[in-house]
Formats: sequence, structure tokens, C-alpha cells
Amino acid sequence: MFGTVLIANRGEIACRVIRTCKRLGVRSVAVYSDADAGAPHTRQADVAVRIGPPPVKDSYLQIDAIVEAARAHGADAIHPGYGLLSERRAFADAVAAAGVVFIGPPPAALDAFGDKLKARAVARAAGVSPPPGSDGPVDPADTARVESEAARIGYPLLVKAAGGGGGIGMQIVHKPDDLARAVRACSDRGKSAFSDERVYMERYVSGPRHIEVQVFCDAAGGAVAFGERECSVQRRHQKIVEESPSPAAFFEGEAGAARRARLYEDALRVVRQVGYVGAGTCEFIADASGELWFLEVNARLQVEHPVTEMVGGLDLVELQLRVAAGEALPAGIAWRPSGHAVEARVYAEDPAKKFAPQPGKIARLAWPAPSASLRIETGVEEGGEVTPYYDPMIAKVVAHGATRAEAIARLRAALEQTELELVGARGPAASNVGFLRQVLADARFTSGAYDTSFAEALAAGR
Repeated sequence: MFGTVLIANRGEIACRVIRTCKRLGVRSVAVYSDADAGAPHTRQADVAVRIGPPPVKDSYLQIDAIVEAARAHGADAIHPGYGLLSERRAFADAVAAAGVVFIGPPPAALDAFGDKLKARAVARAAGVSPPPGSDGPVDPADTARVESEAARIGYPLLVKAAGGGGGIGMQIVHKPDDLARAVRACSDRGKSAFSDERVYMERYVSGPRHIEVQVFCDAAGGAVAFGERECSVQRRHQKIVEESPSPAAFFEGEAGAARRARLYEDALRVVRQVGYVGAGTCEFIADASGELWFLEVNARLQVEHPVTEMVGGLDLVELQLRVAAGEALPAGIAWRPSGHAVEARVYAEDPAKKFAPQPGKIARLAWPAPSASLRIETGVEEGGEVTPYYDPMIAKVVAHGATRAEAIARLRAALEQTELELVGARGPAASNVGFLRQVLADARFTSGAYDTSFAEALAAGR
């Protein structure tokens, strides 16, 4: 096991990694920007190092500053968390060049899965089908090819940024008149967010459900699928409520059990194709009949990993550390789910204004007491700030129960007990806590009969 780990991230995921490090007796080093000076993750770590001013490009994306902090404070390894530099090949290479272990997959996997077009090719090579779409990038300036590819794929279709993630650089196109504008917009967004202007198109699945499989591999060839997560409660293609196992009707009965088993096998085949090591998530899209298509692999820990941990009795961060240190997965490890877990992401955002972020001061913040069946994962506290520089997520509230109904009831009760007041520059600011309560009480959610359009329809009063 490592002696010292630097966490190249901030907020709740930094606090989450630090917690496991403390339990294992591993010294932790936090990094922070000026906006995060004194933030919980800086106090919870054994050491905290300033790396720059508030903008991410000047702090949390500064590879040289982070690697230097690791070397200066004797870190054996760097945990990248999620987002930021977690899937950047250049970061992993710089970490290795400094003689420090990158707690993540090998470079070949980062290359393959950091590019959605390459990921589609990997899946096809593994015998797993992505949605029908363009075989390579399409040039926004080549109108004739864009239109012919779209006609071949059929409407509605999705335009996607090849280097995108988290729903960034993605648009649904329902008719030819909107195609050119969408392709250009996604290309521009991809260039701005990922320095990659390539886009491609794929068939849009009607009434889609977003299903993902948690995979874990070691360097000795061991691999296991730790169940699936249902992630179909989304806004702007980004998740806000996740659960495990999926309540989709197409997973019921003997046929459903067989479909679930095939899903796990498909996920493992995809990651094994590139010699994957560590934690990863293989994402799929399903239609109402249960036909599943490969979407992408997130080569890192997911925001929603706690639901898998609670259902499976796991610590995925500990497994990450052990596998990165050269250990094999524990003998006999397997997916042995117990009960059900649901996670709700609490954001400083206004659902009534298309979920617009609401930066400001956290004037009041009180959570229900955590327990074996309730986790509060947060990286902020009362009196702190939700700044405009970073994602406005405040916390993840995660509940477990023997049944899905029990888990939902516990999560609803936890959100009812949550006290959150935000004050922006012009007065009181909104959060999504009330909206999350609506989601959990809605018959579409409680019945399990929902898809990715549900949350935005609910916010619009439908």
C-alpha cells in the first residue's frame, strides 16, 4: 500500500478519497485554488498545497503544479478523482515521468476511451454494438456529407463532440433544417471545452434509459462487474438521481436476468479489449424493449459510485488504491448485491430556470445524521461559497434499503430533513432540493417507468 497519496481534485470527491486514505493509514495531500482556501478537503487532508488562482485552467488543470506538489510532499501516487484531469493521457504520462503512480487505467485505455469515436471502434472489435452512426468525424463545413450521413442514420439523431463527456457538446436533431446549426454548435463547444472540434452523429434512441455497469480490473487479468446503475433522471444529459439495481421492467424475470448477465459480459469484453486496469464504467443506452447499445467508457471513478458501494458492501476507492499498488483483486471477489440504493445530487441550481447555476454563499446547511443506511457525501459547509468557477454540486445524499421502496422512502425523508439556504449577489438563491423531492414522489419514478426525458418534463410541469 502507498505511504502518501495526493488527491488531484477538490470538493466532495477529494473528501471521499481522503476518508478511505485515513482508514487505511495512508497520508493524504490535498491541493487547492485560492477559491478553495480553507475548504473542507484542505482541512481533512494531512497536508494542503496551494496550486493557483480560482479558474480551473490556472489551478486544478495545471499539470506541472500538481506533479510538483506530489514530488515536494513525497507522494507515492496521485488519485485524480473524477472530471478535471482524471482521463487526460498527458496528466497520466506526466505523473509516471515523475516516478509517481497514477491511480487510474493505463495510457492505452485513456487513449481509447477518451475519444468517443475510438471507443465505438473498441466496442465493435469486442463484439458489442454502439448505436448506428457515422464511422468517423464529420466536418461541419462539408454540408453534403453531413446531410448524406444524417439521411443514412435517420432522424431523430444525436450530434456528439468526439472528445466530450458529461453531456457537453451533445444535441438532439429532429429534422434536417436543424442539422447544420447543431453540428456547428457541438463542434464549437467541443473545441472550447475539450480542445477537440471533431463531431460525429448517431441514431437517437426513442424513450431511452441510461444504464451503466461498474467494472473493475487488476493487472493480473482479474475482472469483475459490480452490477448496474440506472442513471436516467437527467437534465441537460447530466445525471441528478441514480440507483442500483435498475428498476427497468426489461430486467425482470428469467429473460431479464439473462439480459442483465449479457450486459455485464459485454461491459467486461469492452474493457478487456484494451487491457484495462482499475475502476471504470461502461455506459449503455436502452430502448423500451430492453435492447442495449454501447455508449462509452468513463475511465475513472463515477460521481454515482456510492450506490454501488452501498448495495455491494464495497469500498471502490480502497480497491483503486490496492490495484494501483500492484495488488490483485481479492480472491473470490464477486458481485453479491443486497437491497437497493438511490442517490440524489444536491445542486445550487434553479430547476424553474432550466437548472441554471446559482452561485452564492451557503447561509444555512444542515443534514440528517448519517447512518449505515444513509450517506452524505459533501465538500462544502455552512458559511462556505458555491463559486461560479466550479460545478455547483453541493452534496450527494445516498440511501439504502432492503427494497427499492424503502430506499426511496429513506432518501425522501433525508431530503425533507435537509436545511439549505443560499444567498446570491441579488438575494436568496435557489437549490434543487425541492425538485429532488418531487422526483422521488412522482409516480413515474416510484413505478420505475421513467426515461431520460422525465426530469426535464417534470421541471416543465408535464
